[in-house]
Amino acid sequence: MKFIHTSDWHIGRQFHNVSLLDDQRHVLNQLVDYIDKESVDALVIAGDIYDRSVPPSKAVELLDEFISKICSDIKVPVIMIPGNHDGAERLRFASRQLRSAGLHILGDLKQVAEPVILQCESGDVAFYGIPYNDPETVRNLFAADVSSYDEAHTYLVEQIKCVKSDDIPNVLISHCFLDGALESESERPLSIGGADRVSYQPCIDFDYVALGHLHSPQSKGEPHIRYSGSILKYSFSEQNQKKGVTLVEFDANGLVDSKHLPLEPLRDMRIVEGKIQTILEQGKVDPNADDYLLVRLTDRHAILDPMGKLRAVYPNVLHLEKPGMLITGDQEMNRETLKRGELEMFRDFFAQITGQAISAEQDQAIQHTLTQIHKREVDAV
Repeated sequence: MKFIHTSDWHIGRQFHNVSLLDDQRHVLNQLVDYIDKESVDALVIAGDIYDRSVPPSKAVELLDEFISKICSDIKVPVIMIPGNHDGAERLRFASRQLRSAGLHILGDLKQVAEPVILQCESGDVAFYGIPYNDPETVRNLFAADVSSYDEAHTYLVEQIKCVKSDDIPNVLISHCFLDGALESESERPLSIGGADRVSYQPCIDFDYVALGHLHSPQSKGEPHIRYSGSILKYSFSEQNQKKGVTLVEFDANGLVDSKHLPLEPLRDMRIVEGKIQTILEQGKVDPNADDYLLVRLTDRHAILDPMGKLRAVYPNVLHLEKPGMLITGDQEMNRETLKRGELEMFRDFFAQITGQAISAEQDQAIQHTLTQIHKREVDAV
């Protein structure tokens, strides 16, 4: 059996108020070509299919277009789970009826131990899905004694391990943040202060673990525990990442091979740094002048309408930084300082106001408060 593992499509996403639907359609066409060329038996999507829980109509149309191509035209089954950006209840609408068409939406936590079993020449393969979840949901659904993301995820994995058969290969699909994996700026945090991290160890016993949520292609813990990464770069911090999907091959004994299949973007996303005159001259001959750009000007003098000048040669300049204007003597503002999260900034604020470090108990209370605020913001999207 061969299947393609992908995740984090984020259909409908806007970047600096620019719609990425055309860019997403461009790479999804390449995905369809891979499915056809590689003669795969299934497509696995590990969450964050949409960018919002209530996606815009154009995003729904785009997903419908590609699911129809894959399931109806090429006759390849699709197995997907909701991510933290998706609305699980909406995404799994009519899921029982859609199974007969080859679309398997594993969006119900109460059914995590019920696999999709696909048949192929080498034998059956069982696919189990764990949609995005949080400790409170798992605790309420299962009356389980869990208080952290790690405990909740481990509990669900154990439910599957109790029923899975060792006579056939087993694939686990999960949308989560494995502790120690590399993150990017474009990922919406599941929680505040690192509380969303889960351990990879409970997943080792599966033949392959198809993960979603982190946008950088990577394995964690074991080679068969893998993030396919997002299909596009969704932040400038991802400019050096090689986006794509993962082709996975099984035989009757389990995993044979997995390899990265690259996706070429319609427009790349990159950072250009230097003096404005140098960048303007470069833009006149740049063959990729339509790329999405963050321009970082090093000029230390005021410039009249720099964005207008830059867009004359680079029409898709989306963001402009002027670090040269922040230099005073030999002191330059540390960009890393500007990236600190709410929790770290509150700790600094507390120390400045009270003259002492925040206690462990106070710190935990603030983490909980920030997590609840963040969850309400996500639910309101």
